[in-house]
Amino acid sequence: MAALSPGRRSGGLGLRLAAGLAVLALAAAASGPVLPATAGASRTDVTIPAGEPTTLDPALQSDIGSAAYSAQLFESLTTFDLGLVLRPALARSWDIADDGRRIVFHLRSGLTFSDGAALTAEDVVRSWLRIIDPKRPSQLASLLLDVKGAADYLGGRTSDPGSVGLRADNLDVIVDLERPGADFPAIVSSPTFGVVPAQVWRDGSSVDAAGVPSSGAYGIEATTGTEFTLKANPRYWAGPAAVTTVHLLTTLAGRSPVAAFEAGDVDYTQIGATDASWIRFDSTLGPQLRVVPSMSLTFIGFTADRPPFDDVRVRQAFGAAVDWTRVTELASLGDSVPADSMVPPEIPGGGDRNWLPAHDPEMARQLLAAAGYPGGVGFPDVTFAAGGIGPAEGIVADLRRELGISLRLEELDDHFGRLHDDPPAMWSLGWVADYPGANDFLGVLLGTGSTNNYGRWSSPAFDQAIADALGTRDAAASLAAYERALGVVRDDVPVVPLAYGDGWALSRDGLLGADQNGLGIMRLAGLAWR
Repeated sequence: MAALSPGRRSGGLGLRLAAGLAVLALAAAASGPVLPATAGASRTDVTIPAGEPTTLDPALQSDIGSAAYSAQLFESLTTFDLGLVLRPALARSWDIADDGRRIVFHLRSGLTFSDGAALTAEDVVRSWLRIIDPKRPSQLASLLLDVKGAADYLGGRTSDPGSVGLRADNLDVIVDLERPGADFPAIVSSPTFGVVPAQVWRDGSSVDAAGVPSSGAYGIEATTGTEFTLKANPRYWAGPAAVTTVHLLTTLAGRSPVAAFEAGDVDYTQIGATDASWIRFDSTLGPQLRVVPSMSLTFIGFTADRPPFDDVRVRQAFGAAVDWTRVTELASLGDSVPADSMVPPEIPGGGDRNWLPAHDPEMARQLLAAAGYPGGVGFPDVTFAAGGIGPAEGIVADLRRELGISLRLEELDDHFGRLHDDPPAMWSLGWVADYPGANDFLGVLLGTGSTNNYGRWSSPAFDQAIADALGTRDAAASLAAYERALGVVRDDVPVVPLAYGDGWALSRDGLLGADQNGLGIMRLAGLAWR
C-alpha cells in the first residue's frame, strides 16, 4: 500500500510529505498536561485531520492517504501487530503446502459484512481478482503476480478468472503460486487485499457509493465537504471498536495542524519536523509529541526505456557524479537519514553493506563522454520531476558542476499518475512498506513487468536474484540472493536510494491506542480513551 503508495505510496511527494499522509498511524499517548476539550473516560469519538482520499476502494487505492481510509473499511485476512508479528484477521489460520507453492487460508466461521450478509471465501477470491482486472487493474497488481495465471489474466492473454490460482472451498481460500511464496500471508495484509461485498465485485457498485457494507472495523456514516464520519461496525469480527465515531477531516480551513491541536479541535495530527523541533521543549505540547516510525524510502528513478537513460553509461554517470549522502544530509531537517540501500534497515534482506553508487566525479565524466556527451555537450533537455524532495536542488547543482548538465525541475499536478502513465526522464518517489519484506522494495519496484516499475528497467540478473530469494526458506540463502539483486541495482543504477526517516505527531493526552509499527497505517479499532 503500499502504498506513501499500497505498500503504501507517496506518489513522489517525498519522504516527509509522504509520511505526513499516514494520518492514521497513531502513536500511543503518554501522560502529560491536559489541553482544553480533551474530555474524560466517557468520550467515544476521535477527530483526526486526514486529507481527501482519491478513492475508498482497496483495489484501486495507490496512495497512503487513500489506503488509510480503505484499511478501516475493508479488512483483509491477515495483519501485523505492533511488533511486526503477522496475526490472523478475517482468517483464523493458514497452512503452507506444496513446498511453499500453495497457501490455504482458513476463514473464521460466522463472518459477516456490516449489513449482516455472510462474508464468504468467494468474497475474498472475487475481491482479490479485482486487483488484476485487465479492464481496471490496481496500480499494485504486482503484489498478486506470483499467483498462478495472474499475469496472463492481467495481460488479457486469458479471460477466464478460473485460470487464476485463487479458489474458494467452503471456509477456505486456496492460493496456488508460480514459485514458493511463504511470504504471501504477509503480502495479503496490505490494504489492497481488503474484502469487498458482492454489491461491488458482482454487481459493479462503486465502493465510494453511500451505504456499501464494510468488512472492517468501521463504515462510512456520513460525508460532507470537510469530513468523513466513520461509525463502528457492530458486526466486526473482533468486536465493536471502543471509539465508536471517528471524524476524519479533509481540511483544516487554512489553520496549521499545531493550531488546530492547541485549540482542542483535533485529537491527533501529523506535524512537520520544523514544528517538532520547538514543540519538544514546550511544557504543554512537548509531552504530547510522538515519533511516528516509518519503514519508508525516498529514492530517485530514471526512465530506462528511452534516451538518454536507456544507456546504462548515462545512468552510471549520474550515479557517480552526485554525492548522494551529502545532498541528503544537507537537506534534512533532522528527521531523515541518508539511505545506503533500497531496503530500509528495519527490514530483513537489505544486507549490511553500502549499496549506493560510489561517488567518483572523474569516472562520471568519462562515462558521460563514452555515452556521447563529453562535458555535457549535446545532452538532451531532461525534466526532473522531484516531487518536492529537499535534496532536489543539491542533486541538480552536483550534476551541473560535475557533468555540465542542467536539469529542468518540474512539479507534477498528479505525480503518481504521471509516473504510471508517462514517466518523466528522472523522478522521485516515496514508498512505505506494504509488508516488512525486502521484495516490497526490490522485486515490486524494479522487477521486469512489475506494475510499480515506473522506470521500465529490466535486468535478467536482477530478476533471477529475486526469484532465488523468494524460492528458498533458508534465511542465509535468501539474504545472499537479495544482496545479489542490490549489487545489480547499484551497478546498473535504475534508481538511487536517498533517505529513510520517521515522522512526528501530536497525540492528545488520554488517547490510548498502539504505537506505530512502521507500516504507515494503524487499525483505528485499537483506539480508546483512558
